[in-house]
Amino acid sequence: MTVYVIADIKIIEDTWVPEYAASVHEIVHRHGGKYLSRSGNVKTLEGSPLETTLIALLAFPTEALVQAFISDPEYAPYGRARVAGSESRFQLIDDTDLAGTIPYLSKG
Repeated sequence: MTVYVIADIKIIEDTWVPEYAASVHEIVHRHGGKYLSRSGNVKTLEGSPLETTLIALLAFPTEALVQAFISDPEYAPYGRARVAGSESRFQLIDDTDLAGTIPYLSKG
Protein backbone atom coordinates (compact mmCIF):
# COMPACT_ATOMS: atom_id res chain seq x y z
CA MET A 1 0.00 0.00 0.00
CA THR A 2 1.36 3.42 -0.92
CA VAL A 3 2.23 5.63 2.03
CA TYR A 4 3.04 9.31 2.18
CA VAL A 5 5.44 11.30 4.30
CA ILE A 6 4.52 14.89 5.03
CA ALA A 7 7.61 16.77 6.18
CA ASP A 8 6.66 20.09 7.78
CA ILE A 9 9.80 22.13 8.47
CA LYS A 10 10.50 25.48 10.06
CA ILE A 11 14.10 26.36 9.28
CA ILE A 12 15.85 27.96 12.24
CA GLU A 13 19.41 27.91 10.90
CA ASP A 14 19.86 27.20 7.19
CA THR A 15 23.47 26.06 6.72
CA TRP A 16 22.34 22.41 6.54
CA VAL A 17 19.88 22.97 3.69
CA PRO A 18 22.15 22.94 0.58
CA GLU A 19 23.89 19.67 1.45
CA TYR A 20 20.63 18.07 2.60
CA ALA A 21 18.88 19.05 -0.63
CA ALA A 22 21.78 17.85 -2.76
CA SER A 23 22.19 14.49 -1.02
CA VAL A 24 18.93 13.23 0.46
CA HIS A 25 17.07 13.06 -2.86
CA GLU A 26 19.18 10.07 -3.96
CA ILE A 27 18.76 8.29 -0.60
CA VAL A 28 14.97 8.70 -0.84
CA HIS A 29 15.00 7.23 -4.36
CA ARG A 30 17.16 4.31 -3.28
CA HIS A 31 14.42 3.34 -0.82
CA GLY A 32 11.68 3.54 -3.45
CA GLY A 33 10.53 7.03 -2.48
CA LYS A 34 9.52 9.84 -4.75
CA TYR A 35 9.12 13.53 -4.01
CA LEU A 36 5.67 14.74 -5.03
CA SER A 37 6.24 18.31 -3.85
CA ARG A 38 8.92 20.38 -2.12
CA SER A 39 7.56 23.86 -1.64
CA GLY A 40 8.14 26.94 0.43
CA ASN A 41 4.94 28.42 -0.95
CA VAL A 42 2.80 27.48 2.07
CA LYS A 43 -0.53 29.25 2.54
CA THR A 44 -2.82 28.60 5.47
CA LEU A 45 -6.40 28.32 4.25
CA GLU A 46 -8.03 27.59 7.62
CA GLY A 47 -6.95 27.68 11.23
CA SER A 48 -3.97 29.32 12.85
CA PRO A 49 -0.92 29.35 10.61
CA LEU A 50 2.13 27.37 11.65
CA GLU A 51 5.55 28.91 11.21
CA THR A 52 6.35 26.51 8.38
CA THR A 53 9.21 27.38 6.03
CA LEU A 54 8.65 24.46 3.68
CA ILE A 55 6.67 21.29 3.24
CA ALA A 56 7.81 18.21 1.37
CA LEU A 57 5.41 15.48 0.31
CA LEU A 58 6.95 12.10 -0.49
CA ALA A 59 5.40 8.81 -1.63
CA PHE A 60 6.83 5.39 -0.82
CA PRO A 61 5.53 1.97 -1.85
CA THR A 62 5.40 0.72 1.76
CA GLU A 63 5.87 1.89 5.33
CA ALA A 64 8.80 -0.52 5.65
CA LEU A 65 10.63 1.42 2.93
CA VAL A 66 9.99 4.70 4.78
CA GLN A 67 11.48 3.14 7.91
CA ALA A 68 14.46 1.90 5.88
CA PHE A 69 15.03 5.43 4.58
CA ILE A 70 14.74 7.03 8.03
CA SER A 71 17.12 4.49 9.57
CA ASP A 72 19.63 4.45 6.68
CA PRO A 73 23.10 5.17 8.13
CA GLU A 74 23.86 7.34 5.11
CA TYR A 75 20.82 9.52 5.92
CA ALA A 76 21.72 9.85 9.63
CA PRO A 77 24.08 12.86 9.40
CA TYR A 78 21.62 14.75 7.18
CA GLY A 79 18.76 13.95 9.54
CA ARG A 80 20.78 15.15 12.53
CA ALA A 81 21.66 18.38 10.69
CA ARG A 82 17.99 18.95 9.83
CA VAL A 83 16.89 18.36 13.41
CA ALA A 84 19.61 20.69 14.74
CA GLY A 85 18.76 23.47 12.29
CA SER A 86 14.98 23.28 12.21
CA GLU A 87 11.76 22.44 13.95
CA SER A 88 10.60 19.47 11.92
CA ARG A 89 7.62 17.17 11.94
CA PHE A 90 7.50 14.09 9.70
CA GLN A 91 4.08 12.48 9.50
CA LEU A 92 3.19 9.19 7.82
CA ILE A 93 -0.20 8.55 6.27
CA ASP A 94 -1.42 5.74 4.07
CA ASP A 95 -3.69 5.93 1.05
CA THR A 96 -6.81 4.58 2.72
CA ASP A 97 -10.05 6.47 2.25
CA LEU A 98 -12.41 6.41 5.21
CA ALA A 99 -15.38 7.35 3.04
CA GLY A 100 -18.13 4.80 3.51
CA THR A 101 -16.55 3.28 6.64
CA ILE A 102 -17.95 5.75 9.17
CA PRO A 103 -21.57 6.93 9.33
CA TYR A 104 -20.98 10.62 8.72
CA LEU A 105 -18.65 10.18 5.72
CA SER A 106 -20.47 8.73 2.74
CA LYS A 107 -18.69 7.08 -0.13
CA GLY A 108 -18.42 9.00 -3.35
